Order: sequence, then structure tokens, then C-alpha cells
Amino acid sequence: MKQISEFIARILLAQIFFLAGYNKIGGYESTQEYMNATGVPGELLPLVILLELGGGLALIAGWKTQWISLILALFTVAAAILFHNNFDDQMQLIMFQKNIAIAGGLILLAVYGAGTYSVDRLKR
Repeated sequence: MKQISEFIARILLAQIFFLAGYNKIGGYESTQEYMNATGVPGELLPLVILLELGGGLALIAGWKTQWISLILALFTVAAAILFHNNFDDQMQLIMFQKNIAIAGGLILLAVYGAGTYSVDRLKR
């Protein structure tokens, strides 16, 4: 049960990033405009997409999980601070809290590793 639970938890965290990156491709211009409007250079969008897609896939595979998890945790906290900082708006507060919770899950993944069903485990 522990082994399959580790795998499922990793997939659940990873899908958030993979789907977010994928959706940014389809909504490229509007995402870039949103980034610019919040003071984040829209030119960074390709890097964001690469991080989300690549990081999501790496987590799914369980490859370099501890490093990827830390990088995604920092990215997620930064996104919360930059894009969800209007706490007078209930939805923004919820989005901020969601990002912080995801970062917490990623930190646990960084500490405990990918688990049995992972590339990291195969390489050991």
C-alpha cells in the first residue's frame, strides 16, 4: 500500500504542473499579457512552460525527484506571492493557500524521495 500510495501522490502533484504548462501553450498570448500586467516579464513564459511541463514529467517518472520537487516548490511559492497576493479577494486567498499547500507536498517529496516506482529508485 505504501509503494502505490507514494506513486499516486507523486502523480497527483505532477499533474498540476504538467496540465498548467500544457494549458499555457494554448492560451499563450493571454498568459503572457497576464504576466506583463502583474509586472512579470511575459518573455519568461517559455521558461515557465518548460519548467511546468518538464518538471511535471520528471515527477511522473520519478526522475531527479528531490531536486525537481525543491525547484517546483520555490516556483510555486513565488507564483503565489506574485500572482495571488490580493487577500481582499477570497478567490485569490484560496489560490495563495493552494499554492502554499502544493509547496508543502513538494517539500515532503523532496525529503522522502520518489518511492519505489520511480527512475530514481531504478538508478540506485
